[in-house]
This record gives sequence, structure tokens and C-alpha cells, in this order.
Amino acid sequence: MLWTDKYKPKKLSEIQGQDKAVSELKHHVEKFKPGKAIILAGAAGTGKTASVYALANELDYDVIEVNASDFRNKENVEKIIGGAAKQQSLFSKGKLILVDEVDGISGNADRGGVSALQEVIVQSKFPIIMTANDIYDQKFSSLRQKSNVVSFSRLNYLSIAHVLSNIAKHEHIKVNEEDIKSIARRGGGDIRAAIIDLQLLAVEKEISKEDIEQLSPREQEETIFNALLKVFKSKDPKIVLEAFDYVNEEQDKIFLWIDKNLPDEYSGKDLAKAYDAFSRADVFRGRIRRRQHWRFLVYINALITAGIALAKEEKSKSFVKYSPPTRILKLWQANMKYQKRKELAKKLAPILHTSPKEITQSTIPYLQLIFKKNKKMSEEIAKELKLEGEEILWLKK
Repeated sequence: MLWTDKYKPKKLSEIQGQDKAVSELKHHVEKFKPGKAIILAGAAGTGKTASVYALANELDYDVIEVNASDFRNKENVEKIIGGAAKQQSLFSKGKLILVDEVDGISGNADRGGVSALQEVIVQSKFPIIMTANDIYDQKFSSLRQKSNVVSFSRLNYLSIAHVLSNIAKHEHIKVNEEDIKSIARRGGGDIRAAIIDLQLLAVEKEISKEDIEQLSPREQEETIFNALLKVFKSKDPKIVLEAFDYVNEEQDKIFLWIDKNLPDEYSGKDLAKAYDAFSRADVFRGRIRRRQHWRFLVYINALITAGIALAKEEKSKSFVKYSPPTRILKLWQANMKYQKRKELAKKLAPILHTSPKEITQSTIPYLQLIFKKNKKMSEEIAKELKLEGEEILWLKK
């Protein structure tokens, strides 16, 4: 059992370092008025979802949880989230509707996920609570107007260390206070990641400084490095299945990292079995691109995590320094940049009544200059051309 589940908070007082935020959450639910939702905004692992379940436990409410990325269009939002907002809870108990990772809902006009969610908020008989890592994208401006936004800050490492210390005592783990603090610091404010690291390191019921030093000290590479460490060094599916969930990298880039470092970690039959799982994941990735069968994403994740982790007979005890796939990565990044320019040109062609080639050569360079230099004009252009968050960010680079 994952320790993140085993030791999840049962009441709001157990949520670390978010006193103001949890107080606002409780006030919103207890004084709930139809037509207004609440958005818990903050980085991963800061206690957003845990706070909702802790509050529900205190109030003896049911929680109906949906992940917004699974219900992107208007029809699904109305059917799933809208249905939960209208139906009475079991045994006439109170009910909280948790829309997790709401920034995964599409902002496209043709899919209507955001506008549909706004309508559900107006009609809901129960509190709707949304979580988001980044809710300040332009496409969510109307949703923010119908919601109270509560910020969850990154946790101080001492708060995380306090939780880790208590877990270590309950699990009879031999680890000193300074090493606990070191694990907490490397979590980067993410308490969930720190707990998973502690569980991973505590396989032998004792943690040494050498074990901790295998975790990367650099923030950007730490996430992908630690994810690779979980997959390559562990055989527990419960740990490895979530390895890449909080990695701030695109899936294509994760594939490149795995491909670059897998031969350094595995050998012989283990390597062959690992690449078999890896290649099957790539087959599913191709099917998604060709047929848009997004349900295959779950198979891809299972194969590049548990598939690779369980391919080895036993974990390697030698230290391997994972390195980025520099040359291939540069080629991939250049290709991705070209692809985004190509997709933007195709989108703008019918709006501007000209060819994608002409837009690529003449229009996009001017748009890039405007978006870098003139904020007001760029906002007006973005609205007129119906540009989305990623497209705007790309033009600003």
C-alpha cells in the first residue's frame, strides 16, 4: 500500500502549512450558496485534494471525484459532472463534487468543456470544488469569475519533514533527523513526492546518506530523474505506476529519457524484456496519433512504468547517473517547434484568408514580435484569432 494513501490526512488540522487555505475551503462549504464554486490552485503535492477529503470526513459528506481531463467536451461534462451535481447523495448525506485537475478541460470553442462546467456550477445543488495547477490561463477567465480561487502555496521543507518523521516512526524506519530534512528539501515543496521518496528509500527499513544522494539535487531534472529512479530501482507496481504522473515533461520527451538511460541500468534478458514493454508502449502511442484513441494512454503509462520495472529479476545495486538525451532531444525540440508553427499556420489560414505557407513566412514572424513587445495588442489579437494558452506561449518565445 502506498504511504500517501496509508497516511493521508483524516481531518483539516492534519493538513500541513495551509491553514488559511483550508479555512477558506471549510467556510465556502459550510456557507455554500448555489452559483459559486471554489478553485484550489497550487502546485502538485501541496494538499489540495487531501484537504477536500479531510473536510468531507469531518462533515461526514460523500465525495464524488472526477478528473477533468477525462471529460473534456460539453456532452461529457453535462452528463458526468452535471449528473452528479443534481443527484441526491446516498443516505441523504451531504456531498462534495471534486473536479480534479480542471486545467485539463479543453478551452476550445468547439468542445465547450469550460462553458458547460460554468452552467453546471450555476445549477448545482452541492458545492463544486475544483483543483488546478495553473488556473490563470486566459481560457479560464470566465470560470474564475464564477469561483472563489484559494491558493495553496508550496510547503516549507520543515513542514514536510515533520510528516516524514512521523511516518518513519510508525514504519520503524532507521533514519536520522538530518536525513529526513534532506529528503524533505529534495521534495521541492511537494509532500506527496517526498512521502513516495521515503517509501522507496525505506525498502530495507534503514536509510543512509548514500541512498539519499541518489536523488537529483537539480529542480528541473529532479522530477524526471526521480521518476526514472522509481521505475529502474523499484519492483513495486503501486510505487512505479505513479512515477511520471507529476513530471512536468511531455510524453515524447519522457520516452527519450527512458530510451537513453535504460541500457545503462539494465542488461541481458532484463534489458530485452524491458525494451519489449517499451516497444509495446510505443505501438500504443502510434495508435493514438493515427486514430485518436486516447483511452490507450493508460496502457502506455502501465508499460513504461510497471512493465519496465517488473522486467528485471532484481534491482541493480550500482549507482547510475542518468543523463538527458541531448542530441536526440535537440532534434525532437526542433521538430516540435516546426510542428507547432505548422499547426498554427493551418489554424490561421481560413481566418486570414491566405495560405499556410504565406502565414508561416510573413504573418507568424510579425505575430511573434508583437507578442514579445506589446502586451495590450497581443491580448486583442489573441482574442480576435481565438488563440489558446499554448499558442500564445509559443508566440512569446
